[in-house]
Amino acid sequence: MQNYIDLLEELREIDLANQIGSLLGWDQEVIMPKNGASSRAEHLAWISKTVHEKICNPRIGELITSLENEDLDEIQSANVRISKRMHERATCLPTEFVEEFARLRSKAHHTWAEAREKDDISIFRDDLAKILDMTRRKAEYFGYTDSPYDALLDQYETGLTVTRLDPLFQGLRNSVSPLVRLILESGITPSDDWVDGVDWPKESQEMLSQKVSEAIGFDFNSGRRDSSIHPFCGGPNPQDVRWTTRYDESEPFGSLFGSMHETGHGTYEQGRPKTLAYQPAGKACGLGVHESQSRLWENQIGRSLPFCEWVLPLWKDYFPGRLEDVTPEVLWRSVNKIQPSYIRTESDEATYNIHIMIRYELEKMMIEGDVEVDEIPDMWDDYYQRYLGITPPNRKLGVLQDIHWCMGAIGYFPTYTLGNLYAAQLLDSAKEDIADHDEKIRSGNFAPLLAWMRGKIHDRGSILEPADLIEEATGRPPSPEPFVSYLSSKISRLYGIKS
Repeated sequence: MQNYIDLLEELREIDLANQIGSLLGWDQEVIMPKNGASSRAEHLAWISKTVHEKICNPRIGELITSLENEDLDEIQSANVRISKRMHERATCLPTEFVEEFARLRSKAHHTWAEAREKDDISIFRDDLAKILDMTRRKAEYFGYTDSPYDALLDQYETGLTVTRLDPLFQGLRNSVSPLVRLILESGITPSDDWVDGVDWPKESQEMLSQKVSEAIGFDFNSGRRDSSIHPFCGGPNPQDVRWTTRYDESEPFGSLFGSMHETGHGTYEQGRPKTLAYQPAGKACGLGVHESQSRLWENQIGRSLPFCEWVLPLWKDYFPGRLEDVTPEVLWRSVNKIQPSYIRTESDEATYNIHIMIRYELEKMMIEGDVEVDEIPDMWDDYYQRYLGITPPNRKLGVLQDIHWCMGAIGYFPTYTLGNLYAAQLLDSAKEDIADHDEKIRSGNFAPLLAWMRGKIHDRGSILEPADLIEEATGRPPSPEPFVSYLSSKISRLYGIKS
């Protein structure tokens, strides 16, 4: 089919340009000098404009139309389906709008970083207002049936809507919030005195992070680790995957679990099918599925007792003299301490989804016009007090903590919760297939679990829609029940509290 070959060539050009853009974005966040901000904004704006023009090329539309009634195989059908959606979305947006938004996002990254560093929201305020305005306009360009927020959600997880998410968050509130309340009322608090008041050298944290990432299966011949203000995973393709974490010498957990989280993203990227390079079907299957891989390694493996039994000797090697009286049980209880916190990325499994719910509720109101930019910081604090019982003491620990809004990524946050739910369901199924799973984790043999994810998730790319992929991998549609069961069981073991 010559038309299919021609379509793949057009898509290859688009993907190559996006790969260049991803490298420029990584450089901007990791090593670019501060004074390079204005020129980098122009670089990224040009890339976005060029990619948009290529996607909107009428020739792509013609090729897609010519192929829709052809007898296509699974991969060919996926490439046509995804490229059609991509073409239709792109043609909704004027080229000058795409270019302007890219330039704004690049500039806003720097004003956000400065505002966060100086704890001064006014530095970021005007750019945030512009991003909010342009995001509302983008939703209108895309079109929607019920809520303009639906148009944004669908960018990150196909088919995701407010109608689908509202009952999901309500269900989590009804099942998880009472557990958190029972824990707080019990007064039981695992001791982590061994962490406080101790110096945790950055160099040692780096070595521990590197060793754990290597053990999980991240290939550093095809990737690298760096530090950044906000941890992320990027890079252009499976042969060049780049992730970052951040370090705090007053506590060691943030860097380790941030590293495990990004390693989960990184192994997914490295495991994407190389035979589908430059093809939409070879990309990761939505951000909810992507988050399932990061949350699985960070939490369901990284905060398990078998993992703590394996990793404790590494802690003792890299931090000599600091863990002499720490047992695997003590480490396990310390890394599973449930307590409301200000920072989402450092929150425990029980309260994490409440952080996401707060952002979800705020974003809906922001996009639907129920809240304006100057109201957002105080409303953020009010929601934290209402749902977590704490009020951030400053903007750095409050509304400025996340990078997503300066990136224009409104509608992204709910995929984190989907990732938690998918991860629990996937691990349940993996354990059914992997003999002596816990013993393998206890001995540091992570290869069987990574291989299971490779076969069930990574190798499948975007051939299926996200919900269909989860159902194919686990034998049942996506459900919150495995996560609730997992969390309830862990809380019962940790605190002796049953739901």
